[in-house]
Amino acid sequence: MRQAGRITTWNDDKGFGFLTPVDGGSRVFVHIKAFQAATRRPVEGDLMSYAASVDAKGRVNASEVRFAGQRIPPPPRLRVARGRKPPMRIPRIAIGIGFLLLALVLMVMGMVPALVSLAYLLMSTVSYIAYVLDKDAAGKPRRQRTPEATLHMLDLLGGWPGALIAQQQSRHKTIKASFQAVFWFAVLGNLAGVAWLVRSGVAEAVTRIVLG
Repeated sequence: MRQAGRITTWNDDKGFGFLTPVDGGSRVFVHIKAFQAATRRPVEGDLMSYAASVDAKGRVNASEVRFAGQRIPPPPRLRVARGRKPPMRIPRIAIGIGFLLLALVLMVMGMVPALVSLAYLLMSTVSYIAYVLDKDAAGKPRRQRTPEATLHMLDLLGGWPGALIAQQQSRHKTIKASFQAVFWFAVLGNLAGVAWLVRSGVAEAVTRIVLG
């Protein structure tokens, strides 16, 4: 419950003072850090609106303090333009793990050559490690970064499920529009290429040669 009080003592050099409730009662300690988006420094005589809280020593302090009549706007990230929806978040981990599980199921059912599923698992592991290492290097100026072209090549060769997992888990490369555009083109290119290899029988023939 908010209360109203007037600043009766204020030490601007130290940034604290005391409020006296307008309804009467003991004065309340107030610190400059308790002010919400203050437009100016307070002075003695200012009428304030505040919420009372009790500290560990049982003293009453003022919190969420603002000048009487002042309206606090919502945080910018909570503002959504009328008629517009907030951006949709892609469930990258779910897509990546889901695709790898699907590849394994199709392999067990004999619908996809084993080499294809194993290649996805291997390349996803390599891609995941590459993304995580690049994220770690991004926060250390002296560490060498992994070129984006290398990451995209790994994605194109079948590492994109692991890349999706790493992107969400490490929050890496998810908001760079140019990177994401090339990434999804690489995903489509990989899927189209693998589909051709499977339908043409090339993937099956290579599996027999490699795995026997």
